[in-house]
Amino acid sequence: MPTNFFAIFVLMAIISVFALSVSAQSQSMPKGCKTELKDIPATKTVGNPEPVACFYGPMPTGVTVSREGRIFVNFPRWGDDVRFTVAELRNGQPIPFPNEEIHTPNREKAAETLLSVQSVVIDPKNRLWILDTGRVEWAPTVERGAKLIGVDLQTNKIFKAIIFPPTVALPQTYLNDVRFDLRKGEEGTAYITDSSGENPGIIVVDLKTGNSMRRLTNHESTKPLPDFVSLVEGRPLMVRPPKGTPQPIQVGADGIAISSDGKRLYYCPLSSWSLYSVSTDALAEPNLPDREVEKTVKDEGAKVASDGLESDSENNLYVTSYDHNAILRRKPDNSYETLVFDPRILWPDTLSLAHDGYLYFTANQLHRMPRFHEGKDLREKPYMLFRIRVDAKPVLLK
Repeated sequence: MPTNFFAIFVLMAIISVFALSVSAQSQSMPKGCKTELKDIPATKTVGNPEPVACFYGPMPTGVTVSREGRIFVNFPRWGDDVRFTVAELRNGQPIPFPNEEIHTPNREKAAETLLSVQSVVIDPKNRLWILDTGRVEWAPTVERGAKLIGVDLQTNKIFKAIIFPPTVALPQTYLNDVRFDLRKGEEGTAYITDSSGENPGIIVVDLKTGNSMRRLTNHESTKPLPDFVSLVEGRPLMVRPPKGTPQPIQVGADGIAISSDGKRLYYCPLSSWSLYSVSTDALAEPNLPDREVEKTVKDEGAKVASDGLESDSENNLYVTSYDHNAILRRKPDNSYETLVFDPRILWPDTLSLAHDGYLYFTANQLHRMPRFHEGKDLREKPYMLFRIRVDAKPVLLK
């Protein structure tokens, strides 16, 4: 074979190999996506949240349901125009409860009027309890304003008013949620979370005498994580004033639930990813030193960031997930399952397990409030009350 011909042959072979390589690369390279945005795979929802009520006025936090299916909600005075801070839903509309007069806040008669209610709860005897923070728009606790009020649902009349002294309801105390064990003590015992960033803890109340005491104040299990930041709707959630540096949200012991046998009280700081429990016998024993109560605290492990907690008669625990628009159930084996996940569940707040087998919860867009967005109110009405079917029964300790 002539030398020139051989050189030409080799050159043509090299060119052919290069061309094939380029062709293969061009076939594997994307040429642009012509799929419509609506047809691209996206996150799928879980469960079926049923709307129960829509709120076009102030934002709600708490909800509770009586044996007969009466639904009660509350509206804290956080800056909205709140005409009444507790209501019963009748035909889907909030009606002042137990009467209209009690909702006119009066610092001079703080023990006799409702200042700002954070939670409403039906106890095992089907009575309504109203938890008044005694704080209006984050101002310090009004003297004799922090209280727990019991209402007889047979008569819709107040039968008990327990006023917390300044040694229990401190200036920055924020009474958040409450659970009951009516077997402990002559008329029962109430456990309340104090979710303040300063001096958070648990308050224990003797329902007969009205005596109350603080427990686990500033204990690691009730305190917020110092640098806690969660992502809600894909954005870091922080306190963002109109002027100044953003700061982490510092909310202590918030969610609360009681075990089906009443032996353990579950709780969690809002600014945390941990779940804790403590012995109720230790909590309620007035002569037991705090250091001995602390020894009974158990770290129940990591969980999602939560606001509300609830429990059922089979010792399942229900937790809100405000940064995932979801509600999960923690089984007795400590595993979790998602009951509902839906982008419309904007900040699931309080949980209430009713006798009809439904779990009721508010979704109030708390994370869109002005204090988190440089003074801009990003909330969109309506706020919602949802429910989901869980086929479970509430804990009844009576």
